[in-house]
Amino acid sequence: MSETNTSSAASHHAPRAATPIDAIAEEWVEKLVELNPAIGTYIGSPGEHAGYADYSPEGHADVVAATREVLARLEAAPIVDDVDVVTKTELVSTLKLDLDSDAAQLWKRDLNNLASPAQDIRGVLDLMPTATEADWSVIADRLHNVPEAINGYIATLRHGIEGSVVPAERQVAEVIAQARQIAAPGGFFDSFIAQAATVGGSSKLNSALSEGAAAAASSYQKLERFLAEELAPKATSQDAFGRDLYALQSQSFLGAKIDLDETYEWGIEELARMTAEQQEIAHEIKPGASIAEAIELLDADPSRTLHGTDALQQWMQKLSDEAIEALAGTHFDIAEPMRALECMIAPTHDGIIYYTGPSDDFSRPGRMWWSVPESVTEFTTWREATTVYHEGVPGHHLQIAQAVYNRDQLNTYRRQLAGSSGHAEGWALYAERLMSDLGFLDDPANRLGMLDGQRMRAARVVLDIGVHLGKPKLTGSGVWDWDYALDFMTNNVTLDPANVLFEVNRYFGWPGQAPSYKVGQRIWEQLRDECQAIEGADFDLKEFHRRALNVGGVGLDTLRTALLAPYSLS
Repeated sequence: MSETNTSSAASHHAPRAATPIDAIAEEWVEKLVELNPAIGTYIGSPGEHAGYADYSPEGHADVVAATREVLARLEAAPIVDDVDVVTKTELVSTLKLDLDSDAAQLWKRDLNNLASPAQDIRGVLDLMPTATEADWSVIADRLHNVPEAINGYIATLRHGIEGSVVPAERQVAEVIAQARQIAAPGGFFDSFIAQAATVGGSSKLNSALSEGAAAAASSYQKLERFLAEELAPKATSQDAFGRDLYALQSQSFLGAKIDLDETYEWGIEELARMTAEQQEIAHEIKPGASIAEAIELLDADPSRTLHGTDALQQWMQKLSDEAIEALAGTHFDIAEPMRALECMIAPTHDGIIYYTGPSDDFSRPGRMWWSVPESVTEFTTWREATTVYHEGVPGHHLQIAQAVYNRDQLNTYRRQLAGSSGHAEGWALYAERLMSDLGFLDDPANRLGMLDGQRMRAARVVLDIGVHLGKPKLTGSGVWDWDYALDFMTNNVTLDPANVLFEVNRYFGWPGQAPSYKVGQRIWEQLRDECQAIEGADFDLKEFHRRALNVGGVGLDTLRTALLAPYSLS
């Protein structure tokens, strides 16, 4: 199943003729945007996207019906070329996993502290254009639509209560606090619409924005009350998802089936390896120093400290620009539209660092976002150089923007919506290690920072599988529980206690996602090594990266087949 062999500069090649499978994929994107206009905002599709998905049980039923219909059409469609093989394989797999998740009733308990409708309804506002009065008019309309979205979400969670399919108490408590913060006077919605002053809008627009912000804030207050008064008393005290649901979640996030027990044991070994490597570098920083002592020394170094978010944003942008300049044309082909990457301070304060891809026409560039907690005013560059490479180039931006740029070969679904967390996050961790191999992290401090993050990702594998599969504790008696998981994570990361708490809550409420980073990296590295073993002296790393990135976002099983199939034909 080899993809058409295109170069990174896709526009230099004749556009590939669209096939029946491409048509189905394009129609599916249009249907998804119709069902959830926030997807239109996310991919930058034409039109004014002011609505939301119908988060009610009836809305979910519509999505399931549409999924079944497109799956039947896709399975009956003829394959024309190698690109079709990948598209059909990937989309069929994704649709079937969506239906499996529906059957498992996961949608009725979709609430956690990071990635559920409670966050998504607000989060799409971050991606909306804000340059003109017309842009803000669309935002005003979407703000007015927040209450309906929240009402639908509450209806679904209430439906879950009726069937005793509910999230864990711990996650409910976290989202109650988030909803309260979002809805507070002077909170997100008030701060957000204050930005409209830059376009000098009319009094009518300003009134619409104020009314919309008040309605949106009121709806989050309603969500908070529902969660506290109705869902919290019915929420389960059981944090672990169990083996069957966890296996489904793991496959969805990786786009690959793995042996969970073998992966757990590998995670333990990988964690020990990362720790030993950190210790070696600590000795480079200060002979005889422990890891903790080396970190204390680096944190006290004023030359490695940034003060304030303005300094953080400027440093991120400078390092990102330098990476693009150094890698373009040497280790990667980076087309001109992809060289624009904006480093942003996010409007929220939850501590998350994330990337959002460019719009399909690159009118909105790729962006790296840092959501800085209000209490945090200092940042250490030795920890975060690797983060810039992870989120930017050669990490998420290079991977995702390349798929968008490759429009002559890939349909919109393949460019903008296909993929898995394991593919994306695995590549980003692969990119971090690659930058170390290429000499961009030769400073022992920056290399220690890279390993600090890699160690955390290895610890996630162990914790996540340990908790949700009810594995025996690594020390002591009994199985993994909250207190043991919190202590384990505290001992394996250098985050402050508030961030450790947030991270552990994330793993408990979003099973299978956190391990997809390190497991995804493992699979990426295995694929590279397999290709190198087959090609021998003819192996070219830049060519491997070009071929792999031109596949676009896919599940890791699909990626494996796409990259290895050409060898079976030779």
